[in-house]
Amino acid sequence: MEGIATVAGIAQRYHRVLERMARAARKAGRDPDQVRLVVVTKGQPLEKIRAVVEAGARDLGENYPEEALPKIQALASNPDLRWHMIGHLQRRKAPIVVDHFFMMHSLDRLRIAQRLERLLTRANRRLPVLLEFNVGGEASKHGWPAWDERLWPQWEGEIAQILEMPHLVVQGVMTVPPWNPDPEASRPYFRRLRALRDWLARRFPQAEWTHLSMGMSHDFEVAIEEGATWVRIGTAILGPR
Repeated sequence: MEGIATVAGIAQRYHRVLERMARAARKAGRDPDQVRLVVVTKGQPLEKIRAVVEAGARDLGENYPEEALPKIQALASNPDLRWHMIGHLQRRKAPIVVDHFFMMHSLDRLRIAQRLERLLTRANRRLPVLLEFNVGGEASKHGWPAWDERLWPQWEGEIAQILEMPHLVVQGVMTVPPWNPDPEASRPYFRRLRALRDWLARRFPQAEWTHLSMGMSHDFEVAIEEGATWVRIGTAILGPR
């Protein structure tokens, strides 16, 4: 009975989150269809992941490729699932992303971009990516330094190099703001990422800057109000890890 209750609870929470997303989008005068959900399955057992897939989830997010691989293989009978890499990627794990992931939200340095480009060239595929920026200045966070606008021109050259890579399809930007239980505390960081995205779009108009990947279980409604197109939600749907 406990397993049945868990499955039912996950489905209920999944649909409740979708309703909250749509409500936040309408509040901001946006079309709810402009905002997409990645269900973060990091550290979650397969039973819970199957439950959210059964509820309708198709975009699943993982931080560690080696942890994701057995889940991807176990759910291979669902060909419409899309796996998203949302964590810091070590170079030696890059082949897993190239072989199994639909999209990468967390491209955070030139070296990994070069590694991915080489692997993608051999595999003859293109990978949609978002560039990760550190908007809060925390040493524990990855991404190009972006907490001060005066820093932005310093890494223009690296971004230009990435945009020239034919197998990496840059589609926008991503961030993880400093943790604060108050969702409103995240708003300035979401606004900073949106301003950065707009600056990049002016600086590199040849690229696509459609997506803002920002907002998690505790602050996704604020993120949507500030323009998020992807939100990454785990605990609010699947419960604690």
